[in-house]
Amino acid sequence: MTKNFHYPVWLLLAAVCLTGFSVAIKLTDYKADLKLPAGFSASIVADSLGTTRHIAVTDNGDIYVKMYSAKKGSGVYFLSDTDNDGRMDRKTGFATYPGTGIKIHNGYLYSASNNGVFRYKLNSKSEVVNPDKPETIVQGLVERKTGNTKSIALDDKGNLYVAIGSYSEECREKDSNKGMPGCPLLDSIGGIWKFKADKLNQTYADATHYARGIKSAIGVEWNTNTRSLFATQHGRANFDDRFPQYYTAQQNAEIPAETVYELHEGADAGWPFVYYDHIKKKKMLTPEYGGDGIKTVEDKYLDPAIAFPAHLAPNDLLFYNGDQFPARYKNGAFVALHSQSTVLKKGYFVAFVPFKNGKPAGEWEIFAELAGVDLQNPSGPIKYRPSGLAEGPDGSLYIADDVRGAIFKVTYKGK
Repeated sequence: MTKNFHYPVWLLLAAVCLTGFSVAIKLTDYKADLKLPAGFSASIVADSLGTTRHIAVTDNGDIYVKMYSAKKGSGVYFLSDTDNDGRMDRKTGFATYPGTGIKIHNGYLYSASNNGVFRYKLNSKSEVVNPDKPETIVQGLVERKTGNTKSIALDDKGNLYVAIGSYSEECREKDSNKGMPGCPLLDSIGGIWKFKADKLNQTYADATHYARGIKSAIGVEWNTNTRSLFATQHGRANFDDRFPQYYTAQQNAEIPAETVYELHEGADAGWPFVYYDHIKKKKMLTPEYGGDGIKTVEDKYLDPAIAFPAHLAPNDLLFYNGDQFPARYKNGAFVALHSQSTVLKKGYFVAFVPFKNGKPAGEWEIFAELAGVDLQNPSGPIKYRPSGLAEGPDGSLYIADDVRGAIFKVTYKGK
């Protein structure tokens, strides 16, 4: 006969507060059909999570996943490997807000909403101690329906960097093709702000306006080797539709570049006044501010460290510090490209850029292709799109996908 056990309500509530809602993950297919360089292989360690964004991997290989939507009640999932078989078999959800940025730093989990940043104390197993009572580190950031994601990075001096995207493509005056003089939006969006990593309830008033002129920096990363901040930028669009006298539809498909910048305090990448043309290798004056597709801006604004073709949508950035991959990958940059170039007929891949002495030392290359279809002659839907990157304690590369909500673990076993 089965016995019915009745637990006090307070005990059940306490269990929920301490652990969140935990469910088992069932994986039926561990194989991943990613295209990778020789010697590399990939496996699926989690699946069917939903609209994943950035991820963070603990020292014991468990994973925190940030969700773009919290419709199912959880904006963060903690994935754990309870039987030590290398695959996540337990999912615990907490945080009712959606967002993008998530990092593990000095015993805390930092998690961004669309208008602020929270942190959670971790125990010795890197598990959140009290998921229902985070500390509010930053609050009151601009939030709109477009460009509202907040990505984050932390340095080794106690600073937190928050990227605040723009809800405007061009900073135009209402019902006009002219740009707003000086673009007053730059006072609160389109840049990166620096806060203290351990100070509670900070607002814009407490921050340093660290870098400006970056329309949408979804990937931000502190490079421990160069001791500097790097950020990706989603380039703008709407050239030919508003300015057909200067730009063709073909040019709108080719430019502007999707860029990666190395940033120091006071840097200005130039949005909305300039864009980078990777074909001409020049900074160009935007048409809203007097440009015509020919006028260049030689100085004043920052040159990109890396330039990708238009519309590839760089969603995350990772500098590889591990020892598992071949030596040429050491200190190089992986970039998750979330969309495609209709000109190249390539997309949905993780790119790699080799670095030497803190600078790019070669052209970008495709490292992992996730589309699952031939974009030259597509015959079906896109299978995966990379949205987040993280490095595991053993030097493996983790890639989050937001189509199926899968997480891949890429390892190297070649010579």
